[in-house]
This record gives sequence, C-alpha cells and structure tokens, in this order.
Amino acid sequence: MEAAVIGAGGWGTALAVMLAGQGAEVSLWVRGSEAYKTIVLKRINETYLPGVKLPAGVRPTMNAAEALHGKTLVLLAVPSHGVRAVAKMIREHLAARAVIVCGAKGLEERSYLRMSQVLAQELPALYHDRIAVLSGPNHAEEVSRGIPTATVVASGNRETALKVQEALFNPYFRVYTNPDLIGVEMGGALKNVIALGAGIVEGLGLGDNTRAALLTRGLVEITRLGTAMGARAGTFTGLAGLGDLFVTCASGHSRNRAVGLKLGLGIPLGEIQAGMKMVAEGVLTTRAAWELSRQVGVEMPITGEIYRVLYEGKLPRQAVEALMLREPRAEIEDIAFD
Repeated sequence: MEAAVIGAGGWGTALAVMLAGQGAEVSLWVRGSEAYKTIVLKRINETYLPGVKLPAGVRPTMNAAEALHGKTLVLLAVPSHGVRAVAKMIREHLAARAVIVCGAKGLEERSYLRMSQVLAQELPALYHDRIAVLSGPNHAEEVSRGIPTATVVASGNRETALKVQEALFNPYFRVYTNPDLIGVEMGGALKNVIALGAGIVEGLGLGDNTRAALLTRGLVEITRLGTAMGARAGTFTGLAGLGDLFVTCASGHSRNRAVGLKLGLGIPLGEIQAGMKMVAEGVLTTRAAWELSRQVGVEMPITGEIYRVLYEGKLPRQAVEALMLREPRAEIEDIAFD
C-alpha cells in the first residue's frame, strides 16, 4: 500500500509513522521549509512530535504533486480552517482511485460546514463516495508510540469505510466503522468546546464534582446539536462522542484543555494563542457551534457561556455562576415528572 499524509503536524506525523510501521510507503507533505529540513536531516519532527523517530518508509516532501502521485490512500491532517485550501491544492493531483480520509475536527468558520461537506464542495464528484473521516480519542503522542488506541472511521459509503478500516487497522490501532458521518464529525468538533470548559474549571480550582457535571451536561449539548443536524444519538455514546470527549477534557496532551486552564487562571485569550505552536480547534468551533445552535433553535448553555468568555470578555467564574443559577429543570426530559 502507498499512502500520502498531507500535513506534518503532530497528528499527520503520527499517522505517517503508524502506516510506515505497517510496511507502507508514505509520502509526508510538509508545508514549511524549516520543518522539512529538520525532518529530513534528523528524521524527527521536533516541533510537533519530539522524540519519535520517523521510519525509513516515511518520505517527506514539500511538493504536493509528488506526495500524491499514484497514492490510493490520502490522509488530510491539517487544522479545520485549512481544509478548504488544502482540498483546492490537492484536487488536481489525486489518483483516480484515491480514497480521501480527513482527520481534522472542527466546523468551518462562517459556513459552519463539517469537513466532509467542505471536501465535497472542493473535490470533483468522482471522489465524493470516497470521502471518509477519522475521529476518536486519538492523541498523536500515544498513537506514534504504539500505545493501544481505538478509533472510528465514518463514511457515507460502506465500501470506503471498510477500505480505510483495513488500511489502518493494526495490533495497537483498532478501527471501528460507523455510517453516521454527521454524528462522528459533530462529536469530534464539539468535544473541543467542552474541553475548553474543562480547562477553565481546573484553572478556577474547582473540583471533581464540577468536572463531572460539565462533561455530563456537555455531552447532552453535543447530542442535542448533533441530532438536530441529522446525527444518530447513539454515536455520541461511542468513541467519537463520549470517548473523545473524555480524553480531550482529561488529558495532559489536550491543547483545548490547556487553553481553558489558562483562561481560568485569568490569562487573556490573545496572549494564550500568541504563545502556541499548534491550533486549539475549540476556539473557532465555539463560535461556529454557538451560532449554529441559535440558527437551529437548540439550547446549549455551556457552549454559550464559553462563547461569552472567549469573545465577550466574561469572567470565567461569572460564567460558572450563570450556569449554576439557571432555571431548575428535570435532568432527562423524556423521563421527567408529569
């Protein structure tokens, strides 16, 4: 099997390392010249995945046409805000039988489209049945080191999902399929919003009770918006929902949790972002999710308060108080008292 990974951040590098470890020949497209030189000379991505040696099967390149030539498996590992531009860049170089797998988790700004929708707009119709997404509790730092991980590949086409499952499945990376493309993508995007909240809770010095309440009610919000968009509720109890939510809210590897932690400590968002090398997807997704929830009439109080902290300057502790003082109600609407 020959594969191309587009994007040499932590996740792209981890996917390239994993595939090469299975015996695949992998082209790794690197955007920046300095990163490319370092990877070629040292065989390590020091900026995004330090300490992980790239196998001989990983071939870095800055030439997209070269990276994609003849490749039947193409994995996009770029931030969500870059997916449209990357799709435009690669569409003329894709092999006729290529399957495209998107690993970005987010909603596009202004359009609020999911990543598979963005790809469908930019890629020729020939590829629409061969678009899949990869999502789940999959931190690059662990996947690249062979730590047992489970993930989900979703596609509107059964054959595509099965092909990707077969290509990526190995003894330490267990791949499940799911036909609910909407649910898998919405779960992957929205959990980053709740992870910001989890970091805020930690930064404020609040306790385990608060974190548990946030994750539980956060999952309710994710499910509400997801099902309103056409997803199946059951998807949000799986790896792309609850699994990804848990790991992103709890892990020291989580960029979104780290941003929330600093917000809870009183550090301004601009200052936090200025000091980051990688993207915290939840910052942009919060705005998209909040606006989308208002469009479709879905109640998302946690998302709304995180939006106010990020974009309206509301103090994090005031946001917590506002959530706690909301109108009392039944926990689960369909089993409430009459």
